[in-house]
Amino acid sequence: MRNEWLIALAAVAVAHAEDLAFSPPRYPSPWAKGKGEWAEAYEKAVDFVSQLTLAEKVNLTSGIGWEGGRCVGESGSIPRKDFAGLCMQDSPLGIRFADYVSAFPAGLNVAATWDRNLAYLRGQAMGEEHRDKGVDVQLGPVSGPLGRTPEGGRNWEGFSPDPVLTGHLMAKTIEGIQDAGVIACAKHYIANEQEHFRQSAEGGFNISDSLSSNIDDKTMHELYLWPFADAVRAGVGSIMCSYNQVNNSYSCSNSYLLNHLLKNELDFQGFVMTDWSAQHSGVGDALAGTDMDMPGDVSFDSGTAFYGSNLTIAVLNGTVPEWRIDDMAVRIMSSYYKVGRDHHRIPVNFDSWTQDTYGNLHYYANAGYTKLNDHVDVRGNHAEIIRKIGSASTVLLKNVDNALPLTGAEKYVGVFGEDAGSNPNGVNGCDDRGCDDGSLAMGWGSGTANFPYLVTPEQAIQAEVVKNGGYFTAITNNSAIEQAQAIAKLASYVVPLARRFINVDGNAGDRKNLTLWKDAETLIHTVANECNNTIVVLHTVGPVLVDSWVDHPNITAVLWAGLPGQESGNSLVDVLYGTVNPGGKTPFTWGKERSDWGTDVMYEPNNGQGPPQQDYTEGIFIDYRHFDKANIEPSFEFGYGLSYTSFSFSGLDVQPEPAAPYTPATGTTGAAPTFGKIDKDASAYLYPQEINRVEAFIYPYINSTDLKAASGDPHYGWPAEKYIPEGAQDGSPQPVHPAGGSPGGNEGLYDIVATVSVNIQNTGSVVGDEVPQLYISLGGPDDAPKVLRAFDRLTIQPGEQKTWTTTLTRRDVSSWDVVSQNWVVSDYPKTVYVGNSSRNLPLKATLTLNS
Repeated sequence: MRNEWLIALAAVAVAHAEDLAFSPPRYPSPWAKGKGEWAEAYEKAVDFVSQLTLAEKVNLTSGIGWEGGRCVGESGSIPRKDFAGLCMQDSPLGIRFADYVSAFPAGLNVAATWDRNLAYLRGQAMGEEHRDKGVDVQLGPVSGPLGRTPEGGRNWEGFSPDPVLTGHLMAKTIEGIQDAGVIACAKHYIANEQEHFRQSAEGGFNISDSLSSNIDDKTMHELYLWPFADAVRAGVGSIMCSYNQVNNSYSCSNSYLLNHLLKNELDFQGFVMTDWSAQHSGVGDALAGTDMDMPGDVSFDSGTAFYGSNLTIAVLNGTVPEWRIDDMAVRIMSSYYKVGRDHHRIPVNFDSWTQDTYGNLHYYANAGYTKLNDHVDVRGNHAEIIRKIGSASTVLLKNVDNALPLTGAEKYVGVFGEDAGSNPNGVNGCDDRGCDDGSLAMGWGSGTANFPYLVTPEQAIQAEVVKNGGYFTAITNNSAIEQAQAIAKLASYVVPLARRFINVDGNAGDRKNLTLWKDAETLIHTVANECNNTIVVLHTVGPVLVDSWVDHPNITAVLWAGLPGQESGNSLVDVLYGTVNPGGKTPFTWGKERSDWGTDVMYEPNNGQGPPQQDYTEGIFIDYRHFDKANIEPSFEFGYGLSYTSFSFSGLDVQPEPAAPYTPATGTTGAAPTFGKIDKDASAYLYPQEINRVEAFIYPYINSTDLKAASGDPHYGWPAEKYIPEGAQDGSPQPVHPAGGSPGGNEGLYDIVATVSVNIQNTGSVVGDEVPQLYISLGGPDDAPKVLRAFDRLTIQPGEQKTWTTTLTRRDVSSWDVVSQNWVVSDYPKTVYVGNSSRNLPLKATLTLNS
């Protein structure tokens, strides 16, 4: 056993003849076991799948094709069992392409709250909206990208470049979504850290394959895999494999990622679906661990598929074992039953391709005229939680002489910048929010939703000023410098708003720089030079460079508001005027120069026409870990955020707790089970005569009993050893991963090994929220100087002292050992630090563990 793991490890590190990183094969694909909280759902799934024909099982696993139904992705239906195809719908912040839905704050803002409860409530509210629109799977939350580079174009969809902060908030989001009766889909698995070259056909470069993220074993476990382990432990029903390659194997074809890490080591019991068109083979992907392809066609509206009829053929000819198609179907249905879809499900009542009430069910084929949209309003009271998250996530970066909060007595308030106002083409005037017009409250792309409305900063601040009897002017043209200068001279307070976004002004997916756009810095300097009470508000998708203006003597306050969703202006006013005391903490580090982060997006391919090679040579040292290791002074450190009050920390106490010795998992699984009996007569799977075939729709049926002719594959009939990896069809009992044995990894990793308590007192005059943060130095030469391991958000009255108590698990104090292929607690001395940012840690203590 031990030698087997050592050989696999070595294979990750060595290079092939092409001198490229290599991902070792890992087969067979582990079958679901239905343990623990999955037991009841698994039994229901087994009963259901046992009654299905092969074609019906294939239909569960196969998408019907892009624009083939109402949702962005749908699996095939099973009419005989009165089972409609599963509806998969974007996005991680709401329902994409639908009306009467909410536009929630981005995941980045949730991270800035450092509040698990708010993460849960947001997840629950999003789940309720998806449920009531008839969605089965919400395509979120996100921890890939994690945030390796600050320029990464989709970082805002996720939470934070810290895996612990991301993992906790991802888990709570999943719990909220699934408690509402909808399957959550954690994505994008894994190392999907930039938009450039994520698909070889994008960007106009002449490359043969998608970018390869080349990651060593320690970095994979301690950084990128960590939040996915939290997602699996939280019971997530689905995980989406990503577009990119990892160590030169496509994520959805990568048996090491899917079979070895996800389904064996993390003991994932749900199903793996592909990102849209991220599938690159049929038999290969099925054997590598992909359970469902989306949206089903090889390319959008091609009418061809890797699964569908080709999966039917693969099972009939034995290249995909019967137990594997059964496991694919059982995993899908287990997730369905686990969240109670059999109780909560209602028919889909919206359409992704039109908001007309009537239209064609099969949009691409222009067929199936019917009622599409019932225009069901699913928003409930969700504006309240949106507004609350918006204000709770606002980070006060600077506040000189208590410039904030405003009192309401300000005589003349001026608001400046395009980010303050409305999009002249309408709140949803740009497809998928892909433009630079109006206030930025959401990112761009598949991670978006339609705004039901957007309360802009201009609208909200004006309403407050007018209510207070003041004088108000807004200039929402960044180029109106003279007008801005004139107003700034008169105003007692000015609020320039600036933003930074993607896919605009030459920013193709990923940001090309970290400066503010549309010459916002000139606007900031212009108004600050004229008004000695200048408050800068930033709506950005991540860190920006602020050192050229942040220390201007007339800039008395700076707020980062991120991407707060539909209640943007109201959330901002709540903080500006002190209704809410800001308690947000920055979920990323703000550097002084672009080079400070030590990583960057790859903008030009580096491997000729071959797949670009992105070597993660920085290892675990991203964001604050890199800043700490390189001793770089940031503008604002990870975890930083001011308040309208003050806090003190005292009385750190660290107590070891008894825990059973860590025991690597041993033993083997049972043999792969099969459910029901598959008819191997190919004639049973010919297209039924009664079917009126829809153009480009993906079916499980075949055209001929001659399987070679039906496949259209010129290589059909090759000896299996030419394309079937060794062991891929083996359904015999398999060894359990030593670091596995339970969802999320070995159960011993989650044993409590220490209890930590600290006193926190509000030493100011107003109630406020403080975020205690616990960091650990693991002490080894390859470890980061410190890593976040625990946090909370506490509301404390003036003069009140609260005791915060938290625990540390064995996982928290362990490092990944590449030799034993397991987590180990090293002999190096360990230190606990507690404070309210990664660089303000006034308390420390030695961590002594029971042997």
